Amino acid sequence: MTLKVELKPGERIVIGRSVVTNGASRTSLLIDGQDPVLRERDILQEDEADTPAKRICYAVQMMYLAGSTDRLLPIYTELTRDALKAAPSMLEIVERMNNCVLTGALYKAFREARKLVAYEASIFEHAERSAGLRENGADDGEPA
Repeated sequence: MTLKVELKPGERIVIGRSVVTNGASRTSLLIDGQDPVLRERDILQEDEADTPAKRICYAVQMMYLAGSTDRLLPIYTELTRDALKAAPSMLEIVERMNNCVLTGALYKAFREARKLVAYEASIFEHAERSAGLRENGADDGEPA
């Protein structure tokens, strides 16, 4: 199946183990093959993996780019186990992601990992709002 990718001027894309940088004008690429393809905006850099879900996402991304789970599966397993201990509500997404990893559908696993990152952000946002309410005394029944 052919993948069509539209690139903005200067936008980069990873194809296999190569980084392709678009020139000065908008362009379309038609890509045939089985090599992994990731747009620059979808790539998570290692130093950005600063939360449990982002570390999981980074591990899945690296498995996808490598085309193999061999080296990173033990790390991925430990990361998901620890994340579920901290936030059991992540279970549904983690189970879908695990199924993708175990069946070799690594791009689908990466998409699920990105959903996990978004879900984790919503958990953090909710916790921050709740903490703000407590700081303002709203949890003691009195208006802030």
